[in-house]
Amino acid sequence: MHYKLLTPGPLTTTMTVKKAMLTDQCTWDQDYKEITQEIRRRLLELAEVSAKEYTTVLMQGSGSFGVEAVLSSMITSEDHLLICTNGAYGQRMATMCQRHNITHTIYQVPENDVPKAEAVQKLLNDYPSISAIAMVHSETTSGILNELDEIAAIAKVNDLLFIVDAMSSFGGIPLNVSELDIDFLISSSNKCIQGVPGFSFIICKKHELEKRKGHARTLSLDLYDQYQVMEKDGKWRFTSPTHTVLAFLQALKELELEGGIEQRYLRYLTNNHLLRQKMSELGYETFIQKHQGPFITSFLYPKNRPFNFNNFYHHLKHNGFVIYPGKISDHDCFRIGNIGEIYPEDIHRLAEIIEKYSEVAYVS
Repeated sequence: MHYKLLTPGPLTTTMTVKKAMLTDQCTWDQDYKEITQEIRRRLLELAEVSAKEYTTVLMQGSGSFGVEAVLSSMITSEDHLLICTNGAYGQRMATMCQRHNITHTIYQVPENDVPKAEAVQKLLNDYPSISAIAMVHSETTSGILNELDEIAAIAKVNDLLFIVDAMSSFGGIPLNVSELDIDFLISSSNKCIQGVPGFSFIICKKHELEKRKGHARTLSLDLYDQYQVMEKDGKWRFTSPTHTVLAFLQALKELELEGGIEQRYLRYLTNNHLLRQKMSELGYETFIQKHQGPFITSFLYPKNRPFNFNNFYHHLKHNGFVIYPGKISDHDCFRIGNIGEIYPEDIHRLAEIIEKYSEVAYVS
């Protein structure tokens, strides 16, 4: 059965993105290497940065591979990393640091709140050895959208390395990497650009990347070595996900045809507003009350009616939609994403299906 993914990635892709994967490519072929270079250039344009100051490095694996590549390669033994976290993906950064024996301090806030600039500044005062800050932009644990501007400004004023996990936001919301002075921004092929899983990418400030060479704690995730080889002619160090790369180039072209990031953001925002409106009308409450992002929303289990998530999930899947279970630590939730090849008519259809589930649940 064909169904639509209401998830934050992997997500529903266009037929043309799928068809792009029907061609087999050789990783050594010049045409394929030129495709890699075109992708790298296009990503810099989306990030609103200059090729003189920034570069793009593509890295095999999921988004977490990209995050770990940055942390394990670019945070030296002399650095002290401050991790701002309000969800599982910020915590995953901390776990990576533990595995690699990276000196770090965790600034944790509740999953329905955002990290505050004043608290970050206090931690910098308390721990003057802190040399870098890392945070998640769109925390898909809950759907909350963290604010970057004020923390970015603190990083700049204090001359700190600034690392942003923009996995579920880059390409889906305007984000000027140069103005925010982000040193390393990480995202993935299967998120808002609407490609398929297979690689992550890192928008890197060149001088920070180059001055931190030789500090990698792994071979496969050595960000500088990947950059050095890729910079020559577009060759990846090790076997690349060729079909995913072809799909991603097609997805980039389709993003441009849609009108760029601004238009895609407006579509996602429209989807999200409609989703929350329809779910509210059906009696479902959102977990996030402030700072709700436009990509995925956590809904609390209803308390005034029978509800079983597994039954709910299979009801939706049987009717053509797949959603995510909840990931909030102390609340029963489920999550519905609205990115990918999803439009308001899909949200209206989903609401009709959920309304029918509610009717069945009441009867049973």
